[in-house]
Amino acid sequence: MASTAHPNGPSTSGRWGLIAGNGSFPFLVLEGARSQGIEMAVIAIREEASPDLARVAPHLHWVSLGELSRAIELLHQEGVKRAVMAGQVKHNKIFSAIRPDWKLAKLLLMLPAKNTDALIGAVARVLEDEGIELVDSTAFLAPLLPAAGVLTRRAPDESEAADIAYGRNVAQQIAGLDLGQTVVVRDRACVAVEAMEGTDETIERAARLAGGQRIVVVKVSKPHQDMRFDVPVVGLRTIEVMQRANATALAVDAGRTLLFDRERLLAAADGAGIAIEAFAAAEAGTAAAQGKTKK
Repeated sequence: MASTAHPNGPSTSGRWGLIAGNGSFPFLVLEGARSQGIEMAVIAIREEASPDLARVAPHLHWVSLGELSRAIELLHQEGVKRAVMAGQVKHNKIFSAIRPDWKLAKLLLMLPAKNTDALIGAVARVLEDEGIELVDSTAFLAPLLPAAGVLTRRAPDESEAADIAYGRNVAQQIAGLDLGQTVVVRDRACVAVEAMEGTDETIERAARLAGGQRIVVVKVSKPHQDMRFDVPVVGLRTIEVMQRANATALAVDAGRTLLFDRERLLAAADGAGIAIEAFAAAEAGTAAAQGKTKK
């Protein structure tokens, strides 16, 4: 079945494809695409993707993490010309737990750096060489990308705003090195920096180090964030982790951070007394201290 292109996407004919990792991201993309009359062919990563995809994806194929050749073969079989990557693949699995096929092994040998951006960027180039365009993963999820402003009933207080200002400056430097995108701050001191463990585990580690004292979480996009993959995400579980960790404020990048189950997420933050504010990605960290108009 030929699909209708996304209004802001390319006009090339052919089916859309979804390369699915873990979490709810793939389900949201499928739902968003379906609302536009697009039924996607799904290539699900066996080690990561939810078995529940079988209930919602009529054109579903499973591949192991290292089977790049098989994934491309299946995309061609389904007539896919445009594809979206959605759902995390744990960083430690990418470089230590996979058995690559010949195509992926060759690609790994040619990587300039052993990080996720380098690998997925190389995969994107391979797909393009195969006539498959990798499209912005947020193409069907615009309502989940917040505009700049305070998103919760409560704005960050003066102390939290100072920590956010400091944290955004640090996080932007770390993200620029492609080490992680989240930092946790207390009294303008960095308590924890994200590496391969992910946002939630970074917050939990920071809580242990802070000994129960109030902390602030700052999550940013990379300076040249490629929205085709590895888009910053915040979900309900992060709010639950923050509440247990006594993390009282969260800063994210506007337009570059997906808020999964947005209404429930913000309601949970309000119930926990957590302030959430979105900042324009190009702003300096000091913008936090200047105040924003509530959205």
